[in-house]
Amino acid sequence: MGLLDTILGRSKPVRPDLDQLFAVPSAALTLQAGAGFTPTGLGSVCFAGVEGGTFARIQQDVQELLDADTDKGGIPVEFSQDPYGYTWLLARQSPDDVASLVNDLHAVNTLLQDGGFGPQLLCSLIAFRDARDRPLALVYLYKRGTFYPFAPLPGGVEKRDNQLELQVRAVLGDDLRMEKDLARWFPVWGAPGLQP
Repeated sequence: MGLLDTILGRSKPVRPDLDQLFAVPSAALTLQAGAGFTPTGLGSVCFAGVEGGTFARIQQDVQELLDADTDKGGIPVEFSQDPYGYTWLLARQSPDDVASLVNDLHAVNTLLQDGGFGPQLLCSLIAFRDARDRPLALVYLYKRGTFYPFAPLPGGVEKRDNQLELQVRAVLGDDLRMEKDLARWFPVWGAPGLQP
């Protein structure tokens, strides 16, 4: 960062720190105790697709890595595209094994990053629900190295429960590096893993 950047108020972007994902299992316990939300066992990674053989090979490597336990009863990962053209990978684990889910999501992010496709990574999310069946996701912003809560209102309307999101931020403030800029709390409507 140079003098001109300092004068103009520009700052270096935060470097992604994928190890922040490993804080989610303990944050899940805090979230359950403080707000009544439990993990669903679903998590996903969103990335912008790239044409080309190298990216296709990495995507195949990701699928093979995460599907390695399907012969022992594991559930295969699913790839899908959203209406905006982004690719989503949905991983499933037992709801009481958040650590394995986080390991899967970390592996996907790491393989893409190490393959030179870090700029295509957008976010990862881990899904939760409460006793009233309200959905909640902890979203990790790859390019910011921070988390934020996303709480869509049930019923298929594209509205969010802002009060719940702020409550979750307060509950998890000591557990996760929370995104301070609320303008970056992007909605992830229809994200795999958040549907009932």
